[in-house]
Amino acid sequence: MKILVSADMEGATGVTWPADVLPGTPQWERCRSLFTSDVNAAALGFFDGGADEVLVNEAHWSMRNLLLERLDDRVQMLTGKHKSLSMVEGIQHGDVDAVAFVGYHTGAGTEGVLAHTYLANSITGVWLNGVRASEGLLNAHVAAEYGVPVVLVTGDDATCKDADTYAPDARKVAVKDHVSRYAAVCRTPARTAADIRAAAAEAAALAVRHTPVTGDSFTIELEFDAEHLAAAATVVPGVAPTGERRVAYTSGTMYDGIRTFKAVTTIVSSAVEEQYG
Repeated sequence: MKILVSADMEGATGVTWPADVLPGTPQWERCRSLFTSDVNAAALGFFDGGADEVLVNEAHWSMRNLLLERLDDRVQMLTGKHKSLSMVEGIQHGDVDAVAFVGYHTGAGTEGVLAHTYLANSITGVWLNGVRASEGLLNAHVAAEYGVPVVLVTGDDATCKDADTYAPDARKVAVKDHVSRYAAVCRTPARTAADIRAAAAEAAALAVRHTPVTGDSFTIELEFDAEHLAAAATVVPGVAPTGERRVAYTSGTMYDGIRTFKAVTTIVSSAVEEQYG
């Protein structure tokens, strides 16, 4: 049994505001330990439940945040940027039996601690086939295309509620309760580590590959906080304006859909001016 852990940071234990997740800040340095504790707890739980391999894919910002030396020796970690499938890199090779979303958060334009979709700001909403989409929803559709179930989701309580829509059978662990975008009622790392480990041990029983979901088309629409960002996005072939500050594109697979999404967000981020957005 091989488990892929897609590890994001905004939904980690104790994380509540931008400095907690921005590489180079003192708060980020402190929160790296909390983030690593969550990820290690998930890995330990999967091993408790019978997993043979756990591959952790760093999915936050620079994708160089976790402390490798504090992970269980059985864990392997994929770190660094420029990966074909970004947050769920590794799922495409046919040897992953389940995926866990650890440290996830809600999507742009919704309630939740540090809610966003790919870009911290600039994107005010994302819709997949008309349904408002978080990173979790987008990545779950990628996983489904490879027959890989989502078996564990951790983050704030709003993230767990969001996960019910795309992974109803997965185990969920709320490490904090949302108060505002920059505030939460947090559990201690000892408590969240115990909760995540127990949930991951249970989730291992759900690690059964299913028939890949194919044949669907996916229309992804994005809304930005400035018109020039929408214009910048149309540089990507197939991306067209759909309304004020909105663009959309359609892909025949989520593999192509998420890669186009990555291209759009990369170009848009380069068009953002420091003061005026």
